[in-house]
Amino acid sequence: MVYTPTPETQSTSPIEPMDFSALLDPTILQTARQLYRTYYEVHPEETQQPLGVAIDRNTHRGKLIFTNKPVLLPRECFVPLNQIESGLN
Repeated sequence: MVYTPTPETQSTSPIEPMDFSALLDPTILQTARQLYRTYYEVHPEETQQPLGVAIDRNTHRGKLIFTNKPVLLPRECFVPLNQIESGLN
């Protein structure tokens, strides 16, 4: 059986990107900001902008992500750069 959407089931509005800010644990966000800040203190010559930070929810160890499609382990979460930079002023 093939599902064919009818006009009643089709969405007329474009898909909105999700806002993950409410889903992030504040300690995870703080850790992501610290990792980002430390990376640029240690590597001030780096010109490539990361997409965000992958952080292990249990250990809070993380790494900056520069590729378009990050592959996360089951215990990891991704903190996008816009969330990290929103608190760095």
